[in-house]
Amino acid sequence: MTAQAALRTARLRLVPLAEEHLEAEVGLDADPEVMRYLTGRASTRAEAEARHRERLAVAARVPGLGFWAGFLADEFVGWWILEPPERPDQGPVAGQAELGYRLRRRHWRRGLAGEGARELLRHGFADLGLRRVFAETMAVNTASRATMAVLGMTHVRTFSLDLDDPLPGSELGEVEYAITRDEWLAREAVGPGGPGPASA
Repeated sequence: MTAQAALRTARLRLVPLAEEHLEAEVGLDADPEVMRYLTGRASTRAEAEARHRERLAVAARVPGLGFWAGFLADEFVGWWILEPPERPDQGPVAGQAELGYRLRRRHWRRGLAGEGARELLRHGFADLGLRRVFAETMAVNTASRATMAVLGMTHVRTFSLDLDDPLPGSELGEVEYAITRDEWLAREAVGPGGPGPASA
């Protein structure tokens, strides 16, 4: 079994999510703006603790995949994820992973989401041998969509989910962006980060 690796970027230290990160996760999910396009409200401590256990379990499902806690120096920034597909409409599990990220509000608009995500793409394709990475968000989440585009991911589809408690804007659907290993290699051949803006 391939253990989940610790990773580094120019500014970030990304370590496999562990029990010691629970309090940081509770604080992150308690910000209603952070949760705006996820649940539309701040999470309770009980909800955050339940999600923490679910996140830890991801690392056991597919070797090498999982959640990473990100730190700028010694300060918790947020988390990043490469996780196997969960829904039938997301395609086969083998060779594929979903990319995600969630950052504390004070670290928004500093290019950190894209910096961490770019390293996870490199790790997924170069180290783990993934063939495709995709990401999803609400269609109205323009900031996250911009990050996906900067990473070289392209819009694949707009779709609807059957939600018990729809959020404002959910009537416009969800979007999926994706990049294949071949597309990533082509971007890397052009230069650091490939063509286009350098950060998100």
